[in-house]
Amino acid sequence: MSAAATQDQPDIGDLPLAGIRVVEFCQMVMGPSCGMILADLGADVVKVEPLNGDRTRRLQGVASGFFFTFSRNKRSLALDTATAAGQAVARRLIGESDVLIENFRPGLMARFGLDYETVARFAPKLIYCSLKGFLPGPYENRTALDEVVQMMGGLAYMTGPPGKPMRAGASVNDIMGGMFGVIAIQAALAKRQRTGRGQHIQSALFENNVFLMGQAMMYEAVTGRPAQPWSVKDAPWPVYDLFDSRDGTKIFVSIVGEEHWSDFCRAFGCEAWLDDPRLATKDARIAARGWMIPEIAGILRQHSIEDLSLRLEAIGLPFAPVNRPGDLVADPHLVASGGLHDVDIGNGRTGKAPALPITMDGRRLPKRLDPPGPGDDTASVLAELGFGEDEIADLAAQGAIGLKTA
Repeated sequence: MSAAATQDQPDIGDLPLAGIRVVEFCQMVMGPSCGMILADLGADVVKVEPLNGDRTRRLQGVASGFFFTFSRNKRSLALDTATAAGQAVARRLIGESDVLIENFRPGLMARFGLDYETVARFAPKLIYCSLKGFLPGPYENRTALDEVVQMMGGLAYMTGPPGKPMRAGASVNDIMGGMFGVIAIQAALAKRQRTGRGQHIQSALFENNVFLMGQAMMYEAVTGRPAQPWSVKDAPWPVYDLFDSRDGTKIFVSIVGEEHWSDFCRAFGCEAWLDDPRLATKDARIAARGWMIPEIAGILRQHSIEDLSLRLEAIGLPFAPVNRPGDLVADPHLVASGGLHDVDIGNGRTGKAPALPITMDGRRLPKRLDPPGPGDDTASVLAELGFGEDEIADLAAQGAIGLKTA
């Protein structure tokens, strides 16, 4: 076991993608999320960024956390791919790698001679993953953002109230698009084991969003009726609603089955409802929602959020207090289960970032490396590729690479 490994954190060799090298030409969210997942799974992810660093590092406002969220467990190679020397370094790195991921606008990688057709000539075993706005077709050269595809793909319509489509409160298509990239990469690696050859794979924001809309699309096919936004849908279950606790904090409660209904009535002093013919069946309770839901709301409003949580958990009902993102850093389940990583965000500060939502052999995957500074690993990566100290110094003097600064 290496010095970095502990009882709680497995040695890198124990991780499933150990020994796989990934070159990441990415910025923003979709590509970096794909790279981070591969890195968490044990791949050696080398992030290639400009000499002054990925511009995602400098984003402000709601985007100010993008870089630190998706850059752990990676190494940074600062490289000017606009120079001939920088392009030569990139080709050498790609030739020694298993996977390349990129999420730049169409044509940019070709400008530097790093498009799939060019790269495949000298790296035929490479898995080349392009993460785009749209898969090939009439829209493929459009510029896309998560919000763009949420609007055109039906998600904003389903999320907001009627007449006011609303973006989901997270980069759902960017992150899921990155996840589908990982799925395709792993499938391509498995195929390469059989054939010895790599391939070009793609994942896209718009098609990911359409995948998310599959249930609503199929609802229309099955019922012949247009899908309605979730904000105004008729609940298909007797209780599936938000309620106020005594202090005004909201809590979601679902009561679906017969056993849950009887347990709820007994736990909250409503035993008389068990003999009420108006509430005798699930369908009867759905029909009674108009008067029943306000009655339940009045009952729940008498209790604190802590008391409601204890009672509902004791009887096994699905429930959830409505939390803000900042509440999650102290969530007792996440804290106890290793669901949060401490991440260095600079200037002596740390932030909490979610771990991958999986376990392997009963363990959460570890954070091995904090997000790197621009060029922190340039020298070590080039040394692994066989560059000598003098060659590295010469590349730096030419302005082709950037080295770690003190």
